[in-house]
Amino acid sequence: MIIGIPKEIMNGEARVAATPETVKKFISDGISVLVEAGAGIKSHYYDEQYAEAGAELISDPAELFQKSDLILKVKEPLYNKNTGKHEVEMMHRGQYLITFIHPASPGNHDMVRQLAEAGVISLTLDGIPRVSRAQSMDALTSMSTCAGYKGMIMAADDLSFFMPQMFTPVGMFKPANVLVIGAGVAGLQALATAKRLGAVTHAMDIRPAANEQAKSLGAKIVDPGAPPEIAIGEGGYANKLPEEWLAKERNVLREIIKEMDIIFLSALIPGKVAPILVTEEMVREMKNGSVIVDVSIDQGGNCAITPPGTKEVIHGVTICGIKNIPGLIPTSSTWMFAQNVYNLVNYLVQEGRVVLDTNDDITRSILVTRDGEVVHQGAREAMLIP
Repeated sequence: MIIGIPKEIMNGEARVAATPETVKKFISDGISVLVEAGAGIKSHYYDEQYAEAGAELISDPAELFQKSDLILKVKEPLYNKNTGKHEVEMMHRGQYLITFIHPASPGNHDMVRQLAEAGVISLTLDGIPRVSRAQSMDALTSMSTCAGYKGMIMAADDLSFFMPQMFTPVGMFKPANVLVIGAGVAGLQALATAKRLGAVTHAMDIRPAANEQAKSLGAKIVDPGAPPEIAIGEGGYANKLPEEWLAKERNVLREIIKEMDIIFLSALIPGKVAPILVTEEMVREMKNGSVIVDVSIDQGGNCAITPPGTKEVIHGVTICGIKNIPGLIPTSSTWMFAQNVYNLVNYLVQEGRVVLDTNDDITRSILVTRDGEVVHQGAREAMLIP
């Protein structure tokens, strides 16, 4: 079995899917590893380290894709300007792909269809269920930790005033007000970071347990009022709310966000498009100079006007829709990601080949395309496939 580790081609992406440490583990397991030359440079893992670990370095990405049985990537397949081909075009029937695909996100639907048509068996890391036996494979949790920390640092950087309360000889500055919507892993890390930076923190989640965790970090809780029986889904994740409850949640938010300086959006529903919680009209009513960081953008975004993949000032508000925030702290995020992916591959591979048991909840949750079809339930719903 041959694993291929291509260089990431998304603009600004510095991560890589394997470290010299995990390459050495794969090789100890009897798996050959191909690494594209320069793949780890931006995360400070270098070619000579991969070679020393036993990897074969390949300069041509097309050759790496052609030779590999399993491709490990960080981001979804994209158009490669250097080769003039989309990465899916360089893949072949029967090849396995493990990466973050975010198949329910509208922007990825064409790519998911291409994977199915190419006969690629793709598995998405954002589908790993939050069960105890999957914790070591849960790259989404690892990257959410990174996104929560770095996203709040970015929000603070975009503010035009101090974040903590400041006493100066010419007067006092009040602390910034921060609202985190979605108190999952990223949201909780964002709250903790904002608290360390001296902000007054607020949190909103439709799950009572998540609000309790946010409260334990010192956040003031904004209760959207959704009944737990409709708010809590499988595994303790948030459920997709009926439109009437989403409207009620927006009404609660509308008054609160007028007083906020930073809104951190991380409300996600596993395998589904992120709910729109902040409308354009709500953005118009925010303070000039305030900041929105929308880390749910990979699944469509929680703000109706978040610019995908970039940052813009809209209606006097800086709105950040950068998709690869964990890639901005690449050494730490790569190390965590590579460990998660190694553990997942180790779980799926038996006697030198990938074995997919669709009766297994982990496998069933991450499988996106197989046998020429889109099989991921959330993607099928979003793509309106019957």
